[in-house]
Amino acid sequence: MSAGSLCRVARLRHLSLALHRQFLRAQHLHTAYGEPETEGLDEEDGREGVLPGDYRLQYNPSSYYRPQHNPGASLSRLEMEEQCQSTVTSAFRQQSNRYSVSSSRRLSSTKNTLLDLAFNRGTGAKVERAPPYRTEPLTPDVKGDPRAFQTCRPEYSAMTLDLSQRPAPVHSKQAFFLLHKVTVLKGSMEPVDVIGFLTKLSHLHPDQTPLVRGDTRFIMLLRYAVENLSHFSHSQLLKVLRSFVWLGLPPTHSMLGLYEAELVRRAREMGLHQLLLAADLWRCLGRSVPQYLQCLYDCASLHLGEVGVPEIVQLLYVMGEGRRCPKELVHPLEQILMRHLDQLEPEEVGAVCLGLFKSQTALSEGAVNRLVDRAHSVVYEMSDFAMVNVMKLLRFSYLDHRAWLEVMAHEVPRRAPSMGVQGLMHVALACSALHYRNERILLAVAERLPSLAPHCRSKDSGKLIWAFGTLGVLPSQCPNFYPSLIEALRQREAEFQRYPEHLLTGLLGLAFICQLPEDLVALALSPEFVSLATRSKQLDLKKDLFTLDGTVALELPHWTGPRLKAMLRDLLGGEEFVSKRMILPHTRSIDLEVHLNPVGQPLPVTSAQTYPISSQDWSTSSGSSTQGWEKINTGLLGLHAMKRRQLKLTGYRVVELPHREWFPLLRRTHAEKLAYMHCKVYGTLD
Repeated sequence: MSAGSLCRVARLRHLSLALHRQFLRAQHLHTAYGEPETEGLDEEDGREGVLPGDYRLQYNPSSYYRPQHNPGASLSRLEMEEQCQSTVTSAFRQQSNRYSVSSSRRLSSTKNTLLDLAFNRGTGAKVERAPPYRTEPLTPDVKGDPRAFQTCRPEYSAMTLDLSQRPAPVHSKQAFFLLHKVTVLKGSMEPVDVIGFLTKLSHLHPDQTPLVRGDTRFIMLLRYAVENLSHFSHSQLLKVLRSFVWLGLPPTHSMLGLYEAELVRRAREMGLHQLLLAADLWRCLGRSVPQYLQCLYDCASLHLGEVGVPEIVQLLYVMGEGRRCPKELVHPLEQILMRHLDQLEPEEVGAVCLGLFKSQTALSEGAVNRLVDRAHSVVYEMSDFAMVNVMKLLRFSYLDHRAWLEVMAHEVPRRAPSMGVQGLMHVALACSALHYRNERILLAVAERLPSLAPHCRSKDSGKLIWAFGTLGVLPSQCPNFYPSLIEALRQREAEFQRYPEHLLTGLLGLAFICQLPEDLVALALSPEFVSLATRSKQLDLKKDLFTLDGTVALELPHWTGPRLKAMLRDLLGGEEFVSKRMILPHTRSIDLEVHLNPVGQPLPVTSAQTYPISSQDWSTSSGSSTQGWEKINTGLLGLHAMKRRQLKLTGYRVVELPHREWFPLLRRTHAEKLAYMHCKVYGTLD
């Protein structure tokens, strides 16, 4: 044998031995990860590759695939949820509350690049602060299941995919044998063959699906599926989508756009359950399909006679996940919902409330009252997730349902120790939106939060602080609450580059109760952050910055950190905004200012006086009376309380005109109004 031949055989022998060792190692890994074994495989499943010199290699590509363990998967999933929700929908704003603080919206990728540059201070990039609070592993945050209602009735199986019922897994060898058949049949495949291949491949163990998705033969199968798209029956088309769910096809896959277009074309030919199933499969895939959903809503009006309890609940769930309900459907859906209200199971009530909240669908006040009445009747059977969804609907509707809130005073303290961050946040936000200050609820939330602070996103921390600050919950009442969330904000500083509003939300909540952490205030008023915040096209954060800056001027007299200074003109849109009769412009409201001399006689008010310091100055302000504020459950908001405190700091005596007293006077005579004002102003001199 020639030297060249000997070298070739030696190399092949070395290669075969190396591959054999790799195979044994990978086989051991597969056993460790618990890959299921199946019997009765075809003879070709264990086929061998022949090498020169009678050496044989076992063909088992899946043995070389090792599942990757990502220790940060929990955190990244939270981030992805936040981005997905922010992309699909505009953020919820409390529209009837003039003092509302806006929530987050996603910024564009172009802006993200600029924001990264804005936060690089000095000559070098900023060193990241160590993120963990503690070294021991965290227990996962408690999450609710938004699809739990689908187990309430067997009828849901016809229009939803039960993600807990994954098909029995097949061995990876069988999957690769199927892919081999794809190369054999090629273009001669019929629609039934494509369906069969995709269905069987979708039974693969989740750990093995990435290997299949990256195989060129699978990509070829997807191409043949597209070529047969118009030949699939409706049920076959839905089977393909179901297979894509189990195979974990990425929601951004360009081919899925063709499937949406095909379903849009067929929508009017499909039944209501098929339409709802398709929408549910798109949701399971995680893909936004606005065109298909619009077709679903158009067709739903043709099927209203078929809508019963499971159909109305599933439709509202789909609308909620799609973040929109057409106006023309609101009234008929309300009628159907009221007709079947008493048949709703507890989890279905929660799903309906969440769907209405997410889609921002405003039912009539009577309908919302009846829906919450139903929730009240089954509250003890509700999961924490469903209960929180009712609170979300009340927050959106600004409905003060006394019986429900009284029950919450008992249920929230009982459930809080097992609830997660976001559930507790929404409870607090609902209380603040309704101006409902119940210490049993708030202190139960405050007691639970410090242990969950490491799970808090900047959004969670900022909104929790704002809700508690709005309701005037003082640090002395919950010693660990504010410090833990302030530290959580510090740990999430990197998130402010994309969501600057979360820092301002938290700082305003702290300003309401006269708590101003100077490091975070310095960050918020720094030129880099101000530039970042004012560059947002989705949110107007200028008023929040101005409020914070004015508060610093009054309540931190020793402050030497950054201020807005000459940026006032740009922030407020002109000096004429400041020249109006606002005693404290940063509190965003106009006052009636009266100057009296020591004996109570009126004096002329000089023009454009800002922050005067005189004990003879008076300010009348529209709002709730301070009489017994601590003893009542409803009233003030935080901005109003902060304004009253700061007016006193500047030397004013505050006279408040409660709206419930003043509004009825609008229909009265001038003399009656004058008598009321005289009583208010001069009555405080005694």
